[in-house]
Order: sequence, then C-alpha cells, then structure tokens
Amino acid sequence: MTTLERFSYDNKIVRDFGIATVFWGAVGMLVGLLAALQLVWPELNFSSQYLNFGRIRPLHTNAVIFAFVGNGIFMGVYYSLQRLLKASMWSPMLSKIHFWGWQSIILAAALTLPLGITSSHEYAELEWPIDIAIALVWIAFGINMFGTILKRRENHLYVAIWFYIATWVTVTVLHVFNNLEIPVSLWKSIPVFAGVQDALVQWWYGHNAVAFFLTTPYLGLMYYFLPKAANRPVYSYKLSIIHFWALIFIYIWAGPHHLLYTSLPDWAQTLGSIFSLMLIAPSWGGMLNGLLTLRGAWDRVRQDPILKFMVVAVTAYGMATLEGPLLSIKSINAISHYTDWTVGHVHVGTLGWNGMLTFGILYWLWPRLYGTNLFSTKLANTHFWLGTLGTLFYTIPLYWAGWTQSMMWKKFTPDGLLAYGNFLETVTQIIPMYALRSLGGTIYVVGVFIMVYNLWKTAKAGQLIQQVEVEAAPRIKHQRVKGEHWHKWIERRPVQLLIASTIVVLIGGMIEIFPMLLLEKNVPKIASVQPYTPLELEGRDLYISEGCVSCHSQMIRPFRSETERYGEFSKSGEFIYDRPFLWGSKRTGPDLHRIGEKYPHSWHYNHMLEPSSMSPGSIMPPYPWLFEEDTNTDYTASKIKVLQSLGTPYPKGFADKAVDQLEKQARKITEELKNQGIEQEGLEDKQIIALIAYLQRLGTDTKPRKFVKN
Repeated sequence: MTTLERFSYDNKIVRDFGIATVFWGAVGMLVGLLAALQLVWPELNFSSQYLNFGRIRPLHTNAVIFAFVGNGIFMGVYYSLQRLLKASMWSPMLSKIHFWGWQSIILAAALTLPLGITSSHEYAELEWPIDIAIALVWIAFGINMFGTILKRRENHLYVAIWFYIATWVTVTVLHVFNNLEIPVSLWKSIPVFAGVQDALVQWWYGHNAVAFFLTTPYLGLMYYFLPKAANRPVYSYKLSIIHFWALIFIYIWAGPHHLLYTSLPDWAQTLGSIFSLMLIAPSWGGMLNGLLTLRGAWDRVRQDPILKFMVVAVTAYGMATLEGPLLSIKSINAISHYTDWTVGHVHVGTLGWNGMLTFGILYWLWPRLYGTNLFSTKLANTHFWLGTLGTLFYTIPLYWAGWTQSMMWKKFTPDGLLAYGNFLETVTQIIPMYALRSLGGTIYVVGVFIMVYNLWKTAKAGQLIQQVEVEAAPRIKHQRVKGEHWHKWIERRPVQLLIASTIVVLIGGMIEIFPMLLLEKNVPKIASVQPYTPLELEGRDLYISEGCVSCHSQMIRPFRSETERYGEFSKSGEFIYDRPFLWGSKRTGPDLHRIGEKYPHSWHYNHMLEPSSMSPGSIMPPYPWLFEEDTNTDYTASKIKVLQSLGTPYPKGFADKAVDQLEKQARKITEELKNQGIEQEGLEDKQIIALIAYLQRLGTDTKPRKFVKN
C-alpha cells in the first residue's frame, strides 16, 4: 500500500502577485491613458520634464509589460505549477525574494524613467543596475521553479510547464544579449553593439520579448486555466505538442520583420518575413486548441463571465498572430510601418490577449484563494463588456489613423509633387482618431476599476487560505510502455526538456545574429562618416533622455515618398558610431535623419521652446528646462574612453581635451544664435545648445557641411 505524503500549496505568494498585478495594471493603464490624452491635448504635458510624453511613454510600456503582465505571469505560474507537480514551492524564501525583488525593480523603473534615465532600447529602457537586478531576480525565480519541478510527485510535465520552461530560458538569453553594455556612471551605459548590429539585436530581443514574455507564458496559463474554468480537458494533446515546438523554433527568427526596408541587409529582412509567415500555423493551432477545448461548453460561455474573458482573449491572440505575420509581408509593411496601424495591432494583443486573459484568471482565482464566491457576477459581466468595447474603441481608430497616415505620406499630385509636403498636415488629420482612442482607453480603465472593487469585496467576504493542505503519493519512476507516445519520454525529463528548448530557440538566433556581428562586410564603412563631437555626443544623450525616439524616426526608407520628403535614403555605414541606434518605430513627427543644417540654429531654439511658434498646430510639447539646465560634462571624458574601447576612432588623448572642445563648439553655436537675434545669459552652458549641435549633425556626414565642426 502506497503511503501518502502530506504537504501544502502556498496561496499567499499567489495572492501577493495577484494584488501586484491589479495595482500595477491600474497604474500602468492610467499612465497610458495620460499619454494618449497628451496627443490630443498637448497642454496635458504640463510643461513638466517628468510628465512629458517622451518620458512617460516608456514608463507606460514597462508598467503594462513587466509590472502588469509580469506579475500576472508569476501569479498564474505559482498557482498552477504547485498543483500540476503535486508539490509545494521548493523555497518559500526564494518566492519572497522573487516577489519583493520584482516589485523593487518596477519601483526603480517608475522612478528612473520619468527622470530621463533610459538606455532607449524599446522594451529594455532600464539602465544597467536595474538590468543586473532583473537578471538576479529572474535567476531566483528559475531556481525556485526548477527546484519545484525536480522534487515533484507527478511524473509527467503538463503542457503549461513546457511553456514556462521555454519562457524562462529564452528570456534569460534575450535579456543578457540585448543588455551587453559598458557602464559610464551609475545611471549611464553605452551598448556594445552599434548601428545596424544594435538594431538587429534589439529587435531580436524586442519581438521576442513579445513572443516569450507576452505570449508563451500566457499560453501556458491558457492551457491550465481555460480547461479548469471550463471543466473540460484540452482539445488535443498532439496539437499542443506541435504548437509548442513549432512556436518556440519559429518565433525566434521573426525579429527582423520590424526592420523591413531599413539599412539591415536584405537577407536578414527576408528571413524575418519568411519565418513570420510560418508563425501563422502554430499560432492558430494554439488558438484552435484553446477554443475547441470549450466544445460542448458554449452554453456555459454565454453565462459565465470568466469564460467570456478567456474566449475573447484567445480570439484576440488569434487575430494578433494572424495580423503580425501579414504585417511582415513587405508590401503591407511598406504601408503599416511607422504608422499607428502598428500601435493598434500591438494593443489587440496587450488589451485583448494579455488583459482579458489576466482578468479572467483573476476572477477565477480570487474566490478560491479566499474560500468564498465572487462578490458580483453582474459586475464581472459589466467589466467584460467594458473591456471588449474599450479594446474595440481603442484599436479601430488607430487602424483608421494608420491607414490615413500612410496614404497622406505617400500621395503625390499629378505634377509629381508631394500632396502633403508639410508633415504636420498628416498629424492634425488624425487627432480625432486619437481622441476616439482615448475614449476607448477610458472605457477599458473604468472596467479595470470595477474589477478592483469586485475583487476587494470578494476578499472582504472571505479569508485568505494561505496554505492548502493536501496529500499525494510519492513519485515512482515511470518505465516507458510499449506503444506509448514518443513525447511522453521528454515530458518526464525536465532537464532534457530544458536543453532541447534551449537548442531549438538558439538555432534561429545564431543564424541571424552571428553573421551580422562577425562579418564586417555586412556593415560597410563610409569614409566621410566621423564620430560625434563631445558636444554632439552630450546632445545625443539629451535626445535619448527626453524620449524623442518615441515620436521621431531616424531611418529614411528607399521609397520615393520618403526621399522626396526627407532626402537621400539611409545607409548602414552612416550608423557605425550610433550607440544605441535611434531608428525609432513610430512617426508621430517627421523623420529626422537628414534634419541637420536644414534649418538655422534659431529655428531649433524656438521650436524646442515653443513648438507651435515654428509649426502652428503642432502637438509636440515644449521643453523649457533645456533652456534652464546646464549640460552635464562630468562624464564626457568617460564616455569618450568607453567609445574608444569599443573601436570609435577618437585620437589618442582626446578624452582629456573633450570638455574644452565641447565648450569651444558651444560658444560657436551661441555666437551664431546671437547673430540670428537670440541672446540668453549663460546660453553656451545650457542643454539646448548641446541638443542643437546634435540635431544639426544628423545626416550631414554624406553631404557638404555649412557649419564647420571643431
């Protein structure tokens, strides 16, 4: 007779991550709503450097991805992992370290990003001390997860756990490679990769942050919580196997589709497009596996708000993973890239897939954690409809805006001239769509606060069941049975599953990334391209700090509409000294790659002080602090030394002269401004001078210069 072992499931850690999910979700969405409203009413920037759109936009993305979705992942993993393995967590102490460490990281992000402390890499903006903290906390989570897997009482690893394992190993690899950087100071670092190489590594990370943080762990949660909520088995075991292995193999190749028509070599772009299209098959296989799990339960779906949330979530996953590959087709990408179409596409995934599935899981979990019934099914249904309508009102206007932008950018008159030569015409045309998007965001956020009230009342009516006492037989090593499905073998061997997942994931990355890093011919040099002067370097860091890359690209694609509007198309050799690259992913304002010497210094001065004075009707916020704060030269020499160590050809001993050269160029620009009618006491020391120096440099390396650089 088998002796049963007594142990307990830790519900407290699940509850803690659940509260964090709800709290940070509300905060992140409110920040996002403010950013959306700022594009309709720029005065909501409040002329504050800490609430400026360029700074709070990355705060919003980090909050919803790593705070809301991140905590949602951990909430679901800690609940499902223990029950699927019939084991308590390996280390309650590591669980606590994981929880408080992750919240500390989120708090650090909430403080540093509004201060302008950013690495500029999209979805990876946090600076090097926080990157190290993320790695340490992620490793603690991995140790705890694998320790629990190894001491399990259940032989087979359920499909959800496959996705958890693949998530952990892939995010580890992505985080390390994309954050290879050399510190200059406590809150400033310089990336190891530059220009085209940096762009490829970043979007290898950026796309797969979506794939392996916003998708694969949530698929694991779908495979556990959807069958639980429906009280039905997963539709197809074989389909789940195909879904898992095909998805993690193909997804890692797709990053270059974010860089179509850029200076990235065509072979890398083509690989990204091909594998993106291949993604449709496993993605829709997973969606169908989820929806068909509900076969025979559709009457319950009509009555149960939890299942409604989950059905909409899985449907949104299917729509987003169909649209994403279609957007990687070059002819479609030529229309969509840099427009709000992409923003709408992303929010189908975040609001529909991640948001709605998280809400469904929270509604399912909370009564079980507190030993009571959900406070109000009616309020949950209200939240469902607000969430669904909010998603539609948010995304549809952005599709409309994106198509409008693209058509206006590309339209020519019968005489062969740009129909909308003034970029601002294309901005003012879509402000009504931005207003509708803000309405959708408001509806969605109202639903979130209804959920907060519903969960709070549910918790108040019960009492947290911190530990669930259970019994289970000890694990007996299983011998393979003749005729047993081949995949059962690897399901019983977590180490082999980890190794196999790692190999499958790394194949695509190695084939795409290594040639770009090792073959110099992939990034041909241009003799006239020179490193930035010290003043331009400081101005570039101000451009990064203010988040200008959120609205302005620096990549002119080889389309007639773009070369007519902006100038000669961009070449890979022009970016060899750009650390980090600043190609951008959205044009709320015009491309700036050829802005250098297009306007006099006074234009830039007045434009940054009051944008509408130079561009009537502009929705760009003013930057008054640039005229009040001095350029910080404390680390200028250190930046030069780090860049030299990375191969930037500054002369020997240049770091010691850098500040003197910076001051000399600043005095020259100040004198030119004086000749243009602008005088300000101590102007040569102000940040605006450094920013003007950088803007006037952009795109001038391949054409004769009007302003002589020192």
